[in-house]
Amino acid sequence: MTTTPAFGRALIEEAAKKSALVWVQGPRGPRRALWHVWHDGAVCLVGGPGEQPLDDLGLADGAPATVGCRSKDKGGLLVEWPALVTEPAPRGEIWASAVAELAGKRLNAPDAEGLADRWAATCRVLRLEPAGEPSRRPGAMPTGSGAARPLPTPAATRARVPTGLPARRAGGRRGRGATQPPR
Repeated sequence: MTTTPAFGRALIEEAAKKSALVWVQGPRGPRRALWHVWHDGAVCLVGGPGEQPLDDLGLADGAPATVGCRSKDKGGLLVEWPALVTEPAPRGEIWASAVAELAGKRLNAPDAEGLADRWAATCRVLRLEPAGEPSRRPGAMPTGSGAARPLPTPAATRARVPTGLPARRAGGRRGRGATQPPR
């Protein structure tokens, strides 16, 4: 399936507008789900203290990134594209325009009235502008699962059961409100 640049751009825009999250991978760090808004031809993000973490992804002004959106109805990857990161100057015209859109979508902000001031002082507002045709799109998806190996963690889901716990009774009722059978 061959597509035109206009089709790729329209697919990116529609997917980003309809998606609540985008998956972003910067020059370093894992791929991460981030909330965003689509504004003025780019994905706009805010991160820093009290917001989503961005520093470990290596997203800096002029850096490349990969952005992906999932399908709203199927839940799988719909489109993925290369992006160029730009960081507008705080309180500049582009920054103010992006912040106005981001603030309208920010849920449960602890300081809704002073949000723009806090973002200017302690956070980063980034624009991820499409920098080429989608690398993955309908008709051009990889055949593998795309599953990533889990990150290392000290948490475990299986462990030895401590010896002090009583054994489960065979055939007994479990859960809330369960009563013991009469004797």
